[in-house]
Amino acid sequence: QVHLVQSGGGVVQPGGSLRLSCVASGSVHSINTMEWYRQASGGERELVASIGRSGSEWYAGSMKGRLAISRDNAKNTVYLQMNSLKPDDSAVYLCAAEGLHYSDSGVPTAYRLWGQGTRVSVSS
Repeated sequence: QVHLVQSGGGVVQPGGSLRLSCVASGSVHSINTMEWYRQASGGERELVASIGRSGSEWYAGSMKGRLAISRDNAKNTVYLQMNSLKPDDSAVYLCAAEGLHYSDSGVPTAYRLWGQGTRVSVSS
């Protein structure tokens, strides 16, 4: 099992920056991809960035150029640097770990587990 704990977030003025962190513990070797999602009030959960085991990165078009995702494997931590924030970026941000768990008999089961979420508010 994988457990995720997030930190960072808060209130920032438009144009400001924030860095979110997500620390994984447990069966971290089973993680393939770390992801960051956001969910605005009344909205759907939206994938904004991901980073694969090899370091390959993906960004949502709506935030491309303003985000940087990185991972420190030694610390089992993934970061999301957010720059030039806009009021529309206000949301709860959640990290997720996607991977495969193998049973004792070798049967794989895909999983996606979530952090507790952290609120980002962009307001003047």
